Amino acid sequence: MRRYVLWRTAQAVGVLWAAYTLTFLLLDLLPGDPVAAMAGAGLNSTQVTPERLAELRTQYGFDRPFLVRYASSLGHALRGDFGDSVATGRPVADTLADALPQTLQLTGVALPLAVVLGAGLALAATSTRRRWLRQLLLSLPAVGISLPSFWVGLMLVQVFSFRIRLFPAFGNDGAAGLVLPAVTLALPAAVLVAQVLSKSLLAVLDEPYVQTARAKGAGRVRVQFRHALRNAALPALTVVGLLTGQLTANAVVVEDVFSRNGLGRITTDAVTVQDIPVVQGVVVFGALVFVTVNLLVDLAYPLLDRRIVTVGRRGPA
Repeated sequence: MRRYVLWRTAQAVGVLWAAYTLTFLLLDLLPGDPVAAMAGAGLNSTQVTPERLAELRTQYGFDRPFLVRYASSLGHALRGDFGDSVATGRPVADTLADALPQTLQLTGVALPLAVVLGAGLALAATSTRRRWLRQLLLSLPAVGISLPSFWVGLMLVQVFSFRIRLFPAFGNDGAAGLVLPAVTLALPAAVLVAQVLSKSLLAVLDEPYVQTARAKGAGRVRVQFRHALRNAALPALTVVGLLTGQLTANAVVVEDVFSRNGLGRITTDAVTVQDIPVVQGVVVFGALVFVTVNLLVDLAYPLLDRRIVTVGRRGPA
């Protein structure tokens, strides 16, 4: 078990380092003069003097070789220092810290909601005895996956804000203002959970041990929850871990649609003005959340299936 935990932890650290390195490299390879772009002026513009550009180039380290800048930036990042925002002059860490509670609140509601909706749909589809109803329920995830988040959000606003006037359309005002963004963010994730879990449940329900439980008189509910769901949950658990990255990415769109002040709004503004330190900080933070949740998912696997630890003793699982 210890070897399994160490191996998964090392993988998580490697993914985080790779995300930081790739982001740093891609931002460095952007065409044009990054200092002029961050200053909001082109190379031929008279709005920023050459002296000011030289000062900014020294301030942000662009006058040093790539490897020196990378090593220095990585060292500061390990201490939580991603520099200062070009647009506002504030430290990137403070900018992210101010926006983080709103995004965590949104994703913290959307992720459990997605799991509950997805698992409920999968259990309903695999437990019904009516063939037509099963086919209908199993077809819903395929339809839901094809719906873009921004369209779902706009439809929810049109119905529940403008027509029914049940929830506010924009802003961060209380629990009511969180409902529509959370549902918008949760629905694409829920259909993915439902699709994976339903297929896994259908496969597990045909296993011999499940047939034996039924032959011994176990009821439908007992078979679903006690015998089938535990083994069928492994693929769905993997999907839930991957959904953290999807939710973080979709939050950019959802927060923009509903005019919420969070990491999504900060990312949109930073990309618009090419605020490189903020963009890099957001990407690294997203990678940190992603690897942390997936590490927790990996560590939860042995609790559901001890054979994973056995495989880990022979080699990386």
